[in-house]
Amino acid sequence: MKNRIKVYRAMHDLTQEGLANELGVTRQTILAIEKGKYDPSLDLAFKIARFFGVAIEEIFLYGDGTEQK
Repeated sequence: MKNRIKVYRAMHDLTQEGLANELGVTRQTILAIEKGKYDPSLDLAFKIARFFGVAIEEIFLYGDGTEQK
């Protein structure tokens, strides 16, 4: 699953370690999610979206991110 975590981290001037600490996960977890090697649990995905104050769809892109409406 593609995501925009790195973009949101940059907008909030956060390192992977800083975000991981805020969410109660490891830096390796954030790295793996950002690289698309690991899909977060629904609970963690919502925590990330809530932390940044956006809808989950703003951070995580289902499919290739170009689906038509």
